Amino acid sequence: MPETPPSTGRALDLPPPWAAPATVVFTLLFPGTVVGLVPWWLSGFAIGPPLFGSEFSRIAGIGLIAAGLVGLTRFLVRFVREGHGTPAPILPPSRLVVGGVFRHSRNPGYVAVVSILLGETLALPSTAVLGWAACVAAGFHLFVVLYEEPDLRHRFGPAYEEYCRTVPRWLPRLGRRPRP
Repeated sequence: MPETPPSTGRALDLPPPWAAPATVVFTLLFPGTVVGLVPWWLSGFAIGPPLFGSEFSRIAGIGLIAAGLVGLTRFLVRFVREGHGTPAPILPPSRLVVGGVFRHSRNPGYVAVVSILLGETLALPSTAVLGWAACVAAGFHLFVVLYEEPDLRHRFGPAYEEYCRTVPRWLPRLGRRPRP
């Protein structure tokens, strides 16, 4: 994979030994609250009867949670190793992150968090958590469109524009191989 250009903006170049602890703190505070604390407040994590009377929905929910956790972990590791920064807007990556899970979606961390929330919705089940997931997804979309994408365009210029042309914002395109 070609080396991506460094940021022309405000990002610090945090080597992985410095970016990793900051990413752990950010993850506990932000995604941890979104997928852990708030759903617990909303549902008490009380497991109710399965959705539609089928245990399959609960199993599908557990699968979505597992897939979300794997995706979130890959997203975080890639941010630290390739981006030399954190997902926190106050310590953004100094390098454009385009490898790993970022070859399939420009926002794999947000997709992973919503996947975990939808999994919790099915596994518990909880309509309150489903409502929370919808609010979170809408909030992520607005944040990405109104803040993140303009910021990345400013900081990485043509490299980010090319990335936007080849990788979808949210879900991978079916039937198309992502570029290497």
